[in-house]
Amino acid sequence: MTALTLPVNPSKPRNPTLHRTAEIPLLPLGGDVGHDGVSKEGLSVRADAVFDRPLPEIVAAVRAGAVSARELTEESGRRIDATEAQVRAWVRRAEDPGADATALDTGEAPLPLHGIPLGVKDIIDVEGLPTRCGSPLTAELPKDSSAACVRRLQELGCVVQGKTVTTEFAYFAPGPTNNPAAPGRTPGGSSSGSAAAVAAGMVPLALGSQTAGSLTRPASFCGIAGITLAHGSTDLSGVAGLSPALDALGLLTRSVPEVEYAWRAFTGAEPVEHGGRVLIWRGSGLASLDPAMQQAVDAAADALDRAGTPDELDWDDHVRTLAADHPVIMAYEAVRERTDALAHLDRVSSQLIELLRTAQRTSDDEYAGARYRRDRSQQDLSDRFGQGDVIVGPAALGPAPEGLSATGSPILSRPWQALGLPVVTVPGIRNAAGLPLGIQVIGRSGSEGDLFRVAGLLADALRGHRTAA
Repeated sequence: MTALTLPVNPSKPRNPTLHRTAEIPLLPLGGDVGHDGVSKEGLSVRADAVFDRPLPEIVAAVRAGAVSARELTEESGRRIDATEAQVRAWVRRAEDPGADATALDTGEAPLPLHGIPLGVKDIIDVEGLPTRCGSPLTAELPKDSSAACVRRLQELGCVVQGKTVTTEFAYFAPGPTNNPAAPGRTPGGSSSGSAAAVAAGMVPLALGSQTAGSLTRPASFCGIAGITLAHGSTDLSGVAGLSPALDALGLLTRSVPEVEYAWRAFTGAEPVEHGGRVLIWRGSGLASLDPAMQQAVDAAADALDRAGTPDELDWDDHVRTLAADHPVIMAYEAVRERTDALAHLDRVSSQLIELLRTAQRTSDDEYAGARYRRDRSQQDLSDRFGQGDVIVGPAALGPAPEGLSATGSPILSRPWQALGLPVVTVPGIRNAAGLPLGIQVIGRSGSEGDLFRVAGLLADALRGHRTAA
């Protein structure tokens, strides 16, 4: 049986190159807006007609003068006002995003994300707003400067709408956010508010983060797309950490093409396609999947089989070891990052107390052993898998669990986050009850072109798919 091999796109460079992000190609507008970016009557279009289109089309409309950044910002505000009481995605709204949008409108050069309303997870600093990290222990004082990632997105033209709900210190204690794609169920965590804000149509783009499954799982539960960036690939200054060896930034949008567009703008890099195998992983050795998620993975494998023959991933020993060592690393480092919590155990959640107690029981030798085994797995990954090899598997154990008292298990993300790999979450599948199910596409750092290629194929093939269970 021949493994599915992704051909290299000859139009793309084999080596990563930086480019001027203002030259990111834009998709043509559709619907009532002509290909030149203005309405067929030659008049500007309404912001609500543009807001739900893909990111490149929104930017094209702004660039063509069909809609302004301020109009998009006002539309975002109206949508937040209309649904926030039910979704509860936001901790604090920006003071005057309209002023920032107006400044963009009066500027000269259109930007790659010109006028795009942005949600920012509340572990990430935004100038003029406090960073509360989902905890009463943090100061209510506004920050003097924004995190590097926020500044980058603002330079690209994004307009910050406010801070989105996070679980307590980006760990497990949930906030009040409801899942707009599955009301009465968790949106996942810790990037709860960011995922919910995108899923509810409040903003088309949001910043999140991942230490265990904090972005992949919310994207899966809320039926949206996301990318967890490779560990160490992004400046995390101004981002409250939980575990330096594991923390990574991420972007949440509505679709895979939009994730790629946002990633290209944010990183300033061209996604490189190496060509390689596609390996199916069914979560073996870690936990039992919900029957609907089993069927979702089968559907993904069938879609890939039509393009070739994917192999089954044969790496269970390493996966199990990484899944066991990940929480050891996280706990050991978290207690050193969150020394403030140790002094105020009466003001933190039972989940965080358990994490801190686990950390206190973890010896230096146990931590060193976990890091050593992680490093061995990284070396084995380099030895056994090509740069373009991609792993496809379940993004979560199943659909979002009922209730808001927990955010679901991150077990299926732990091995890959321990390795610091980039991950794209693909939406499109729903179970028989209509609840979203996500597929994760995993690769090595620098393989984002291969990730986007496979994720795009799956997104096209699985859009609207319903499982029997």
